[in-house]
Amino acid sequence: MLIWTDGGPPQPPGSAARDHGMRHRPRSAAQGRKPRDQAAPDLARYLVDHKLISITQMLAARRQMQQDNAPITDVALAEGWISAEALLAARAGCFGLRPVDLETDPPDPLLLSGFDPAQCLKARMLPWRVAKDGTVLIATACPETFAAMRADLPSPFHRASAVLVTAQALDKAIAAHWCQDMTKAALTRVPPSESCRTWPAVTGARRLGVFAAGFALIALVLSYPTALFAVLAGWALATLVVSALHKTASLVAYLGRKRPAAGVSVSPERPMGVPDAAAKRPVVSILVPLFREPEVAHHLIRRLEKLTYPKALLDVLLVLEECDSVTRDALAQAQLPPWARIITVPDGQPRTKPRAMNYALDFCRGEIIGIYDAEDAPDPDQLDKVTARFARAPPDLVCLQGVLDYYNPRQNWLARCFTIEYATWFRVMLPGMARLGFAIPLGGTTLFFRRAALESLGGWDAHNVTEDADLGFRLARHGYRTEMITTTTQEEANCHALPWIKQRSRWLKGYMVTYLVHMRHPRLLLRQLGLWRFVGYQTHFVTALSQFLLAPVLWSFWLVLLGLPHPLDGVLPAATLTAVARLFLLVEALTITAGLIAVSGPQHRHLLFWVPTLHFYFPLGVFAAYKALYELIFAPFFWDKTTHGHSLSPRPRRSGLARLITRRS
Repeated sequence: MLIWTDGGPPQPPGSAARDHGMRHRPRSAAQGRKPRDQAAPDLARYLVDHKLISITQMLAARRQMQQDNAPITDVALAEGWISAEALLAARAGCFGLRPVDLETDPPDPLLLSGFDPAQCLKARMLPWRVAKDGTVLIATACPETFAAMRADLPSPFHRASAVLVTAQALDKAIAAHWCQDMTKAALTRVPPSESCRTWPAVTGARRLGVFAAGFALIALVLSYPTALFAVLAGWALATLVVSALHKTASLVAYLGRKRPAAGVSVSPERPMGVPDAAAKRPVVSILVPLFREPEVAHHLIRRLEKLTYPKALLDVLLVLEECDSVTRDALAQAQLPPWARIITVPDGQPRTKPRAMNYALDFCRGEIIGIYDAEDAPDPDQLDKVTARFARAPPDLVCLQGVLDYYNPRQNWLARCFTIEYATWFRVMLPGMARLGFAIPLGGTTLFFRRAALESLGGWDAHNVTEDADLGFRLARHGYRTEMITTTTQEEANCHALPWIKQRSRWLKGYMVTYLVHMRHPRLLLRQLGLWRFVGYQTHFVTALSQFLLAPVLWSFWLVLLGLPHPLDGVLPAATLTAVARLFLLVEALTITAGLIAVSGPQHRHLLFWVPTLHFYFPLGVFAAYKALYELIFAPFFWDKTTHGHSLSPRPRRSGLARLITRRS
């Protein structure tokens, strides 16, 4: 139903002034009654009679429609039986409607003043003009449902007539008219109390305060170096112990395959088909944010084409920034299929992935919203598993998180270690945390949401550079559940040191932001999460950030193991220092053990030899952590872009998938 935003609808010529603001009055029975239209034209019959599709194709479409929630027009377009231009002409002929060009003949702005763009997008209609006889003309991209939609409009529009437009033209006209409103809404969907956008801007006073604190810290180090080192070492060791307990519990829970507690769960590993023959499969909208991704644009379409989910139910939105002409040009050469379209986000700040997704959310047509990154290669049956799981899941299960993996692990040492790290996190740690009943941070891709729940939370925080981790805890705070699902998406491992540090610094800065935002009101967070998940939240964030920032302090205990002098020799007994050093070594062994378990399967077995080298991989995170801390103070909303497509260029050693993609392109 279309919602009025303010002031009520403008009236067509000749209407009484008393009808203005009809939205504030309940309809009478006569007003609510649908007009007696003639029998609706049969578009399927029209398509067959005019030889636009064959009888065989129509019967096949009707069989698919019995299982899928898709009209025959979507089936015909997705299967390539008919072009968009031919379908527009067929609709015009079948329904007797006049096609109009919204670009050369745009809607009357006065007629749109009371409408909500999100509802216009859902209804696929837009008030256009007032005819000379006073009839309101409404542009629709779906005349098959126009009569039903018209009955839900306020009374001045009950006798409106339709004109015909394409869905692409309708989206473009809505975006053009409500550009400022939709751009602002993309920034402010999340309530201020749960967003970091309310943080004050960086000022000269803040910079002065930071420099003063820095000088004070230097003075403290020079005056009391041993005492300060002892304090930092104590905190580092305390968080090391807590982190080790957290990892051990998650590892044991994973190995024990315990029944998941409430809050987050793990999906069963048995094959999942459609659970009920009477239940129709829903439309799934996939958001793919792109920014300066010309290298992967062509490969992305090829990978999404491999999805086995019916293309008539697939709605892929390639979300581009207005200033990104490079990716737009690359996509123009890729020949987009009918089920993929481009959504252009008006330029603005901060230029972040969550802001782009918030803007594109209203353009989605599906009941389920999925997220893919530009370089993703999902399992072909991934959407089949997702929709089947949602179909039989209780209403509070609103998010499914898939497993992320890499398709270029052999490219170099950094790619190998990145693959091991992700395998440990997504195949061992996250399932273990889920089985312990902890709320978990989400990954940035292979996420699937029930649209209603996502919209009720306001989508993503446009200012948070790890919007995925933030959303995972907002879901838990509001009583929703997340579930790990056994399906995999292949990504490109970040295989160069400087881009790796930039990407990791953004993640760590986002962790810092997420922790500070949710800890604004600790008592409220405790009440919403419950004690157990609150403890899990603290142990996850505090230990992760502390271990990266204080890693150099912990590294000092290698001096003890090597028999060299340690800064705390005069403070702690030699036996205590030796015990601490052994504890540090034990935690390193725990990390290696988890990595060995994660890559012990046939797909990753070639990485077993490289697991011990993680000891030299994680120190890169220290550089990222201090870069993140600097940006948290001086540039909290800056999005350090990760460049993809490195594995698609010719290299001496490439994965089999990369070679296959290159040959086919």
